[in-house]
Amino acid sequence: MFKANYVRRHALEKSKSVKETQKTLNHSFFQKHLKKVYPIGLQKSTSSLSLSSLSLSLSQNSNDSSSQADSLTPLDEKISLALRLISPRERREPTTTVAKTVQQRRQPTPPSSTEPEELKRCNWITKSSDKAYIEFHDECWGVPAYDDNKLFELLAMSGLLMDYNWTEILKRKETLREVFAGFDPNTVAKMEEKEIMEVASNKALSLAESRIMCIVHNAKCIVKVVGECGSFSSYIWGYVNHKPVINRYKHPGNVPLRSPKAEALSKDLVKRGFRFVGPVIVHSFMQAAGLTIDHLVDCYRHSECVSLAERPWRHI
Repeated sequence: MFKANYVRRHALEKSKSVKETQKTLNHSFFQKHLKKVYPIGLQKSTSSLSLSSLSLSLSQNSNDSSSQADSLTPLDEKISLALRLISPRERREPTTTVAKTVQQRRQPTPPSSTEPEELKRCNWITKSSDKAYIEFHDECWGVPAYDDNKLFELLAMSGLLMDYNWTEILKRKETLREVFAGFDPNTVAKMEEKEIMEVASNKALSLAESRIMCIVHNAKCIVKVVGECGSFSSYIWGYVNHKPVINRYKHPGNVPLRSPKAEALSKDLVKRGFRFVGPVIVHSFMQAAGLTIDHLVDCYRHSECVSLAERPWRHI
């Protein structure tokens, strides 16, 4: 029995020695391989080592790991592979794609090769029309005029249509303003025979003496209207209820040469002593002064003049 106990105790001691030896080998093996993938070593701590810290250290020391690749055992390779699989991957866009996108965004938009379309005007304005006539159409014709001097100027120029067309009259506009003192009715009404003769002798105007005397006579009539109505503007605009007449003609043939309102105004002007103020002349005056808007609907000036006409009444 003593012999049996001795054999049993000897076996237990041998088994314990084998376990301690295996434990020592495993610890040294783990430390050896862990230092290869985590060279900075492990420190004793109450907190466990996170996988993110392991993967971060692995990425920072990738060069050191690659230099030892030749000496790795199969077990080393498995550990290294396992750590790479659990390490987070950085999401990076290809440099060439990003650079190309940024370059495309920075490129300026190429200017349009098409030129702006030519403005659509009334049909009686053609490519052969004189510049002065085109400017008159674009800047004056159909624009409501409320100033007494401006209305007198347009009435005087409309009266000259008996001898000239609009282009010929407009070329004389600056000279007319000069000789008639900016069409101030009070000044023109005081012109004497000597001054009238000087204007008649002006070759740049080529106006007959009778036409000049007519303008001076009408100035005197305007002074009387101002004394009665307060202003020539108030008298004129009263015939359209102080608001422009807006027409919407599509074809030049639809635009009339006279209108009922023009006939009524012409009749009263003649009654007050004005000269060369027939219905056709008065209607031309009303078109030029914006009392009636006769631009064709497809003319770009039609909508602009309508916008001016729809403003609150602001006559002087």
